[in-house]
Amino acid sequence: LFLLSFQDLFGVSMVVPLMNLHVKSLGASHTVAGIIGSVYGVMQLFSSTFVGCWSDIVGRRYSLLACILLSAMGYFLLGTSTTVLLFAISRVPVGIFKHTLSISKALLSDLVSERDRPLVMGRFNAASSVGFILGPVVGGYLTEVEDGFYQTSFICASIFLLNAGLVWMLPWSEENTSDREHQQDNRGTDSFSAKANQDQHLNSATSRAMASENLFWSPWIQLATVLKRIKGIACSDLWDIFLVRLLMSVAILLYYSNFSLALEERFGVKPLFAGYLMSYSSALGVLAGCLLGPITRLYQHNTYRLLLHSSTLTCTLILLYASALSIWMVVLSSTFLAFSTTIGRTCIIDLELTIGGNEASGTLLGVGQSVTSVGRIVAPLLSGFSQEFSPCGPPSLGVGLALVAILIMNANKQKYCSHGNVKLKNQ
Repeated sequence: LFLLSFQDLFGVSMVVPLMNLHVKSLGASHTVAGIIGSVYGVMQLFSSTFVGCWSDIVGRRYSLLACILLSAMGYFLLGTSTTVLLFAISRVPVGIFKHTLSISKALLSDLVSERDRPLVMGRFNAASSVGFILGPVVGGYLTEVEDGFYQTSFICASIFLLNAGLVWMLPWSEENTSDREHQQDNRGTDSFSAKANQDQHLNSATSRAMASENLFWSPWIQLATVLKRIKGIACSDLWDIFLVRLLMSVAILLYYSNFSLALEERFGVKPLFAGYLMSYSSALGVLAGCLLGPITRLYQHNTYRLLLHSSTLTCTLILLYASALSIWMVVLSSTFLAFSTTIGRTCIIDLELTIGGNEASGTLLGVGQSVTSVGRIVAPLLSGFSQEFSPCGPPSLGVGLALVAILIMNANKQKYCSHGNVKLKNQ
């Protein structure tokens, strides 16, 4: 699964930076290119929850295979797009079904214990980040050759087909998986913990067996079940967690929204330096994902406290960047922000799954992805508005949103801590 996540973002990051150049070379105006990009974002916004919930119903294997193969078809069509219309059509299957990483995370949450989940998710995100760092470099070299964009798109589609083969080869034996989980979770636990974990894995195996049966339901029954589950999530008490995720996502997006332009206006540095600084931050994010294990052990696996402290650190670092008097203060804030944001992203996912339950992990991750998509839509609007007043306007607004998120977490401290105590007690 780590290899799958690496190859997924490696292939995508080869193509995505070149898409605007390609669609403009086909004769599209800036407005048309922007509309196509916006439609893709809207499709991602609405489809992520449905696809995530669908993976809970029919099972991870078939939903993941379907998403990978349909995404491969989209990138194959992109490699054959010689008109703007074909380019727009090629974005439809990718916009609807490119949720392979979310389903992979849901599969990981099914396979590992709650105690090990932040560590495994951190390594999964680190593998994805490595692919995202290397992909644009390879894509940039390929564009130098004749018909480079088309070759890059075909390579990306081939990578997705390779990922489909990896998924098909995964050991899907539920009995063996359950036994392995049971042996891992029994290390260092008492008889009560062993009984609790045995019941948990029995329920998990039962739900997976039901999911495989649900694959043969009619599409209308599957759709009705999806809508029912989404309604259950909408009426649950998880609103505060998703609101915290939205606020922190927008705050971080505001930090990066005008990064290159602000550095040029405030300190007179070239955009190339900003690019190097962002690559440096991405590399540190990979390191942070690998260090999540020792950090969670240091916090005694208290996800809420780690999320609160990482969010507070993120807010402080954005404030440091907004008030920076020299470029070295910006480098300092970027260095530690890479750690705090990586830890925060992993902790908010873990908190969603802990409180919402693993039975609907696909739905929860899908809703979380939709919340992040809302942030990607809202952040550019807020950035443009606040930038009218000052180059420091976007990060200053981000500080305010992060403070609101911290206050919400403090106001709901009792709920988070009660779930955290149960989690530790059971393990």
